[in-house]
Amino acid sequence: MTTMLTAIPYTTFPEIDLGFVSLRTFGLVVALGVLVGAWLAARYGEEHGIPRDTTYSLAMRMVLVGVIGSRITWVLTHLDELESPFEAFAIWQGGLQFSGGFVFAVIAGYPVYRHWNRLTRWHSLDGFAYGLSIGLGIGRIGCYAVGEHFGSLTSFPLAVRYDGGSVREPTLGDVPLEPGMVFHQTALYELLYMVVLFLLLTYVLYGRKVRPGPGVAMAIFTAFYGVSRFASDALRVNDERVLGLTGAQYLCLAMLPTSAWIWFRVRKQLAGDVAAGMPVGVEPAETENSEEPVDERSP
Repeated sequence: MTTMLTAIPYTTFPEIDLGFVSLRTFGLVVALGVLVGAWLAARYGEEHGIPRDTTYSLAMRMVLVGVIGSRITWVLTHLDELESPFEAFAIWQGGLQFSGGFVFAVIAGYPVYRHWNRLTRWHSLDGFAYGLSIGLGIGRIGCYAVGEHFGSLTSFPLAVRYDGGSVREPTLGDVPLEPGMVFHQTALYELLYMVVLFLLLTYVLYGRKVRPGPGVAMAIFTAFYGVSRFASDALRVNDERVLGLTGAQYLCLAMLPTSAWIWFRVRKQLAGDVAAGMPVGVEPAETENSEEPVDERSP
């Protein structure tokens, strides 16, 4: 009884009723997360010679392809939950898989980044890391609203107590979900640790007298998110797993050595580029249609 009284009350809210119209919460907050994240990335990029319109165009390309990729991978791992082929396209109801979206977004961004020099490329990536930190956090509000990413029963202080509402996941593993149950809601946990990451990056990028070199924000993002997401996914009970790990956990395993590679190798190369006077920035029309890619042997 004590656990039930101290847990966070949780009622899903898949729709926001404004009287004259009802809005799908998931679609609304995901769109808000994209807008806020893209704005922060564009603001940071502009400080390093990358026009805002260039960042917005690149962000829209990566987001669109990323959403398609995340939906495809989610559908392929949740085929047994689809009652009709139409539901494969019902993205407004929730159901996106970060690992697939991340990979697809990287592929979509490559044709543009290959034409930028190393310094410009990594300043842009730092901006996207900064924007993604809060954008992902906002997006998790949508997952929380539609009732997904549940963990097991628990007495953890940040656990939620289900008080009702429609959910995408009607069970906690093999246990049917019922009002009064107290369990891990990993979407809430991810919202919280992404806010922490956003505040950390804000301090690193803007809170100190000496600005960090390029690559620092992305190195911090990949390390922090890799560890945090791996831990929170370990609590989930309804996700498909391969050899005991979720798709996101495999991506997290790749993020950790990537962070070390950026921190110990790429940052040194970028420092050399700065010392050599490599120019930073792009012209608004400098996209994948440029005649020749930048000839660089290193990332």
